Amino acid sequence: MKKLILIDGNAILHRAFHALPPLTKNGEIINAVYGFFSMFIKILEDQKPTHIVVCFDRAAPTFRKEMYVGYQSKRPKVSDDLVPQIKKVHDILGNAKISIFEIDGYEADDMIGTISVQAVSGKLDGQMEVVIVSGDRDLLQLVNSHVKMIAPVTGLTNMIVYDSAKVEEKFGIKPSQIVDYKALIGDSSDNYPGITGIGPKTAANLLREYGSFENMYKKIDSLPPKIAEKLVTDAEQAALAKKLATIVIDAPIKLSLEECSFSDSNFQALKNEFERLDFKSLLKRLEPNGSKEKKEPKEPEETEEKKKKGKNHQLGFL
Repeated sequence: MKKLILIDGNAILHRAFHALPPLTKNGEIINAVYGFFSMFIKILEDQKPTHIVVCFDRAAPTFRKEMYVGYQSKRPKVSDDLVPQIKKVHDILGNAKISIFEIDGYEADDMIGTISVQAVSGKLDGQMEVVIVSGDRDLLQLVNSHVKMIAPVTGLTNMIVYDSAKVEEKFGIKPSQIVDYKALIGDSSDNYPGITGIGPKTAANLLREYGSFENMYKKIDSLPPKIAEKLVTDAEQAALAKKLATIVIDAPIKLSLEECSFSDSNFQALKNEFERLDFKSLLKRLEPNGSKEKKEPKEPEETEEKKKKGKNHQLGFL
């Protein structure tokens, strides 16, 4: 069976940037670049994909921002040290002929949602297994019998695989109920409210009993009075929260299996990029016996003096 890996580029880049110290090479900070491709190689080792796509956000406002002006307004500004690394990762992926999807007005989540649906729709040749790689739990709404999600837990290589059963075990709800769940509890990271006073445990209990957000309103007279009052009071903002949380699955893009296939030529091009950048440890992991080494290279220790002065590390392990 063919396997398509869909990588949430921005989510993985941000995770790498914050997981590793501000490592430098030739005077440039490259911790996010190194961390991104460290995880990329682990995905190659573990999943052995036949196809790969990396999706990115763009700086242009999305339709969600137009829908709700406060959407993501409390997120911190992207670090000046990360911005140039985003372009560097784009360049490496482009030189390795690895498919990238991004479009103004939509988030990477919407690219992933649309591609995942197209990949398993039956319109493409052969059966396809889709594996999403992201730390964004919103994407769990896409999990089904054909789609799984890998999410980093700690660091860059400790990951959890979510199938439908794992989502239910972890959150007490089905993947298809994630959007309703967000409608009830809101999302502080994206800065939109749900139902005031409804937390994760109550939301999960309500969804297990009533099935969906809409069904709660249809049967509102059967709800405990205090819960019913909260639902009525915040109905409008909860409905908005559901729209904001819903991942688009019909964005104006088209998946080409030929263009996103991952072959020996892509692999060799990636090696060439690592050689050009002198990423020695990543090159070793691409060697035939390199995949046996699963641990990340040990990072140089940060002294208290460097912490105080804010000095960058040198990537001695590259």
